[in-house]
Amino acid sequence: MLLLVLPAILLACSVSYKFNGASINYDKVKTISIADFPIKSTYVYQPLANKFNDDLKDIFTRQTRLQLVRSANADLQIEGEITGINVYNEAVAADGYSSKAKVTITVNVRYVNNTNHEEDFEQQFSAFQTYDSSLLLTDVQDDLISKMIKDITEQIFNSTVANW
Repeated sequence: MLLLVLPAILLACSVSYKFNGASINYDKVKTISIADFPIKSTYVYQPLANKFNDDLKDIFTRQTRLQLVRSANADLQIEGEITGINVYNEAVAADGYSSKAKVTITVNVRYVNNTNHEEDFEQQFSAFQTYDSSLLLTDVQDDLISKMIKDITEQIFNSTVANW
């Protein structure tokens, strides 16, 4: 008898968890507006803006149930600009020439939560990648930019809706 009842109890008591990082009260928050971020740095690499804007919107649509709208009265609003794309020499080889270079992207974000203005903020987010200086930046920038965009969009997601 116990063998017949135990499986039924175990099936009835299952628990489901979703580990996407978002902690959103969907009773209050239903929509999000994400403006396109223009590049406002001295170095402009246009594919960066397109990829950043697409990936930022994508992380919110994939990991939340928020409806992406183009309205100024969305429950959550994100806007900003890409303020810096910088390349620095990071390491010098024994011959005195640069052996590693560092690329940094900096993004300024303004976040408004129209359901709880105590969570509003303006903050800068940045990410960097290094590469071998013997390579041309143009040969590695697409891969480096993809990695940095992933890092920055995750930082923005975590700071806005994950409450980390």
